[in-house]
Amino acid sequence: MKAAWLEHYSKGEPHLTVGEQARPKLGTKDVLVRVNVAAVNPLDNMIAHGEVKAIVPYKTPLIMGNECVGVVEDVGASVTKFKQGERVYARLPLDRIGAFAEYVAVDETALALTPSYLTDAEAAAVPLTALTAMQALELMQAEAGKTIFISGGTGSFGAMAIPLAKARGLSVITNGSGKNAERVTALGVDRFIDYKKEDYADVLSDVDYVIDSLGGKELEKQFSILKRGGKLVSLRGGPNRAFAERIGASPVMKLAFRFVGRKYDAMAAKNGQTYDFIFVHSDGQQLAEVSEILAKIEIHPSVDGVFGLDDVNAALKKVAGGGSRGKTVLQIK
Repeated sequence: MKAAWLEHYSKGEPHLTVGEQARPKLGTKDVLVRVNVAAVNPLDNMIAHGEVKAIVPYKTPLIMGNECVGVVEDVGASVTKFKQGERVYARLPLDRIGAFAEYVAVDETALALTPSYLTDAEAAAVPLTALTAMQALELMQAEAGKTIFISGGTGSFGAMAIPLAKARGLSVITNGSGKNAERVTALGVDRFIDYKKEDYADVLSDVDYVIDSLGGKELEKQFSILKRGGKLVSLRGGPNRAFAERIGASPVMKLAFRFVGRKYDAMAAKNGQTYDFIFVHSDGQQLAEVSEILAKIEIHPSVDGVFGLDDVNAALKKVAGGGSRGKTVLQIK
């Protein structure tokens, strides 16, 4: 089968090799998926740079790609949830990625049926961002009627996080470029802040929850708008002790993550707030819930660029450059 793989980690611009690889072997609980479209994410660049080795120590050569949509080609002997010919999608399990290929073997617990109204490209844009939002909302135990600020909500993450937060009964605030205001408002956002006209830190206060997608210096600003006792979940900050405990890290890694996350925990402690870092994991049941929600509201995720598998490196470069108005995808089939 044709695939794109990482030969070795590099701090520079990632370069994947495209060529032939053996078709993956099928375990008893695995589903063999013929990949139609795979999504390209900032996470793929992070993996190539070796930035997540502390969380998932990938060995090279490594077929890359974290989320995809495709058709069930075959099933293992113990598979009960899926059958040949069904269209499915997934955020692949952390230890078994490989979506940048014509075929991928996926544990059935990571898969869900794809909403029928979505195109393959749109569907490929859902799993990672939607599961990140679902798991963030679950982690902070977000309650209906309360307020959440989703930073930088005009990208592909916000396109999923906003409607899922609204479906949970939350009042949603986000910020971004004014040119995206109409599109984001159509997703259900209750208040949009144009960052060129207003600083959210100057106009917001006593927010119940924050999902941080920006990291860096923005974290301190986001803590400032949280109410006392509020909860912040970050996609871009650093892991902390709470994260290490959730993933069952070794004593050494717990100590390391505690050191990395100490400044964020200290920020939170000032006002009795909580800080959590999230690294999204596969969850077919959660993704099935997402499918049900999407089928009711029928939103269409934005796709900002479609590349062929041979052009995977150009796709990675586009994602690394930022400024996307939707998901970048690889057309495999």
